[in-house]
Amino acid sequence: MNKFFALFFSLILAILLISPAQASEAFNPEFLISDAELLDYNSMTVQEIQNFLQSKNSYLATYKTWDANNELKTAAEIIYNAAVANYDCSGVDLSSTSSLLEKQMRCTPFTTISPKFLLALLQKEQGLIENANPEEGRLNWATGYGCPDGGGCNARWKGFGKQVNSAALQFKDYMVNPQSYYYKVGKTYTFTNPYSSSVKAATVVTPTNQATAALYNFTPHVYNGNYNFWVIWNRFFRTSYPNGSLLQVKGEAGVWLIQNGIKRPFLSWTAFVSRFDPKKILKVDAAVLARYTVGAPLRFPQYSIVMDPDAKLYLLVDDIRRPFTSLETFKQIGYNPEEILTASWEDINSYHLGKEINPASAYPTGALLQDNQTGGIYWVFEDTKAPVWDKIFLEAKFKGKKISPVSPTELEKYQTIEPVKFNDGELIKIDKAPGVYVVDNGKLKAIKSGDIFTAMGYKWENVISVSPKVFLLYVQDEPIEVLGAVPTE
Repeated sequence: MNKFFALFFSLILAILLISPAQASEAFNPEFLISDAELLDYNSMTVQEIQNFLQSKNSYLATYKTWDANNELKTAAEIIYNAAVANYDCSGVDLSSTSSLLEKQMRCTPFTTISPKFLLALLQKEQGLIENANPEEGRLNWATGYGCPDGGGCNARWKGFGKQVNSAALQFKDYMVNPQSYYYKVGKTYTFTNPYSSSVKAATVVTPTNQATAALYNFTPHVYNGNYNFWVIWNRFFRTSYPNGSLLQVKGEAGVWLIQNGIKRPFLSWTAFVSRFDPKKILKVDAAVLARYTVGAPLRFPQYSIVMDPDAKLYLLVDDIRRPFTSLETFKQIGYNPEEILTASWEDINSYHLGKEINPASAYPTGALLQDNQTGGIYWVFEDTKAPVWDKIFLEAKFKGKKISPVSPTELEKYQTIEPVKFNDGELIKIDKAPGVYVVDNGKLKAIKSGDIFTAMGYKWENVISVSPKVFLLYVQDEPIEVLGAVPTE
């Protein structure tokens, strides 16, 4: 076996050993799902629901039954129609055997809730999404609607079609008429978890949004009921965007940087384009951005000089603030006092503290230096030098940056560290190989299908092809493999 094939074999083996993706967020019983996610009735098409059921080998993928209008439909059609094709017939005198056509002609159409939410609810209540051969009772009481704790189920709501549609209508009413129900946003409740198999202690909860209150009105338990829903929702539909992702809500102007599970807004276009390529912005629905907590804004362009409230000066480079040892140092290096911008403590603390800049600091913003004897190129920053192993970095990461030849003696001043790698959020693949990966926290996550790639807003033209040598600079992380992870166009 030659060296290349040995390397490629070890790479494939590493990929095969990756464990399945797990929910990355900590469980918070006070916020189970965002309002936007619950109400996103347009989150899946009929075909996407069908594809999802097939991917789970669900009995529902081939199941046909009567819907709430007594019409024979597939399970995917029933779920979709419950979200987008309900009718308000208040004040309308319908015939005793009113058909869907009659409702369409005489009633007012309205939408309810997300098909994704209904899929998670069907799994939470009866396990129907991942069951290849469910009992009839599970189908008849698919969402648990009309089946209160400690009592029997009301035969009026029996049947898969009625169950799905009634649950959709019920959750929509929870959202538009919250005053009519017991659990409310901002009020505190103690749950005793009588049906829990894991947590027996009482849990105190103050719902922070309507969707969470709605879930408690439907199932008044933290464990295992709503905890199970949260686990399923995350496993089915939530893929957190990798660090370095640039998100923009469709139809809005603002751009947000995802870092460590928070979203940071850019306050100016100049601040954005000084660091990032607009071609790498990912267009998402508002429900996606709503998942993230707002972090410190990004207000300063790359290489800004800022002054903190104590009058200390810093040079901003990427996510690092480099303090000047003194005002004299600032002047000696040649910066103009008119360039100084005022920064708050929130601004200052959103940057990592870097090495001080003193009069001997030759390359305060970083530089590409080339050994004039060996030809080796290094990225020099602060007091370190990182080898540049491949020209792809010069083309993609350092495009347009000047390379300065220096002597080996000059390079010896800097400590050698690990080779240059691509930043978080970049997409890479091995030359002539099909798989695509995204860099996250310095590791690689495989994007498990083209459908997931496009659903997350990625663009094929932004994928960087690298050699196996460059690829193996990275440790493999858990893949992104959740079908329908984010809303699609």
